Amino acid sequence: MPTHSMPTTPTSPGTTESDTTHGGSVELDRAAELLMLLEETTTEQRSHDQLEALTLAVAADLPVLLWGEPGIGKTAALTQLAASLDLPLTTVIASVHEPSDFAGLPIVGDDPATRGVPMAPPDWAVRLADAGRGLLFLDELSTAPPAVQAALLRLVLERRVGALQLPPEVRIVAAANPPSSAADGWELSAPLANRFVHLHWTHDHDVVVRGLGGTWPTTTMPTLDAEKFTTAVNFARRAVTTLLAARPALVHQLPGSQTRRGGAWPSPRSWAATVRLIAFATAASASPEVLSLLIRGSVGDGPGFELLASIDHMDLPDPETLLADPSATDLPQRGDLRQATLDAVVAAVRRRPDRDRWDAAWKVLAVAVQTGAPDLVVVPATTLATLRRDDWQIPSTIDELAGVVSVSRAADDAADRVAARPGQDRMR
Repeated sequence: MPTHSMPTTPTSPGTTESDTTHGGSVELDRAAELLMLLEETTTEQRSHDQLEALTLAVAADLPVLLWGEPGIGKTAALTQLAASLDLPLTTVIASVHEPSDFAGLPIVGDDPATRGVPMAPPDWAVRLADAGRGLLFLDELSTAPPAVQAALLRLVLERRVGALQLPPEVRIVAAANPPSSAADGWELSAPLANRFVHLHWTHDHDVVVRGLGGTWPTTTMPTLDAEKFTTAVNFARRAVTTLLAARPALVHQLPGSQTRRGGAWPSPRSWAATVRLIAFATAASASPEVLSLLIRGSVGDGPGFELLASIDHMDLPDPETLLADPSATDLPQRGDLRQATLDAVVAAVRRRPDRDRWDAAWKVLAVAVQTGAPDLVVVPATTLATLRRDDWQIPSTIDELAGVVSVSRAADDAADRVAARPGQDRMR
């Protein structure tokens, strides 16, 4: 019977097989050394709104869901966050687990009739409980089938896995790709989606370029000013209740489409989370951009923008204070807030008109002309003029504003005439 010999690697004259094997090992050692050099990076403190919003939500002990396309850096951000907060990271790929891995596995004991059948937790949950603290990362959430999503409800909200209660120091963050780009993706169920603060993760060009050059941004737990705690809580509660008192329909709005139900939407649960987020952002002196990400990530874009606008107007000067002492007028710098303040002053005079309040309102408008764009005064000045009674003398302040108002109107009229001309006339 013929025999077949295995092919051998040719060696150069004077080289033994052991020398060749040893040389391969040396090359692997060199490759490992090069890989280690590539993995050596540094970090820098850098303003990063998405990362700051994520850190604040984690500090507020709210479950967070990062949405982003594959390869955008969601997992890397979580790894860096866990390292910077000194929290052990436990990663669980939701889509490769069974519902029992989150609801618990039934274990029959000696006397199930009297003792029942306990639901034993999986090993990763036991490790988290033994550590007493940690960051649980539920990855690929949008590829988890509905049965697994249902099993996750209690874990995300109550931190329970079977019969095991996770420690309070365990934080939960999940990541998901949009169903259109997820591998065999599913829409998130409305009950599960409403338990998360949704942050849409996008790449920052400068961060990526510097990171590929060896320097990545780092973050730390936000500094919460204890002296602001009471003020922050009162402000957060007032901001949310003021809006919902005026817009009761926003208390609970279940979206009509399944896609929108899988994102952020308003409910009593998500409004309660919003109160907590505003309090934490206020105590940490977070930027308006970060606050916007947190609010819209909790209750959705529409209700979120309404709340942000309501918060802006909460900081407006009291019109009665301005009318009482026009000389101390301090108007907002932002045009929309300044316009709202001037409109509020005129409305206050309309509600309770008298000669002194009317004169004071003109003085407030004069301050507005001196300290900002004069065109913002045109509408409130015109409205205020219509409130004059026959026996009220015209104050000298009106003469100071008359020129501004007339010039502004002339400019508007000229702009309207230019816009009304045929295209060929404008090209001449």
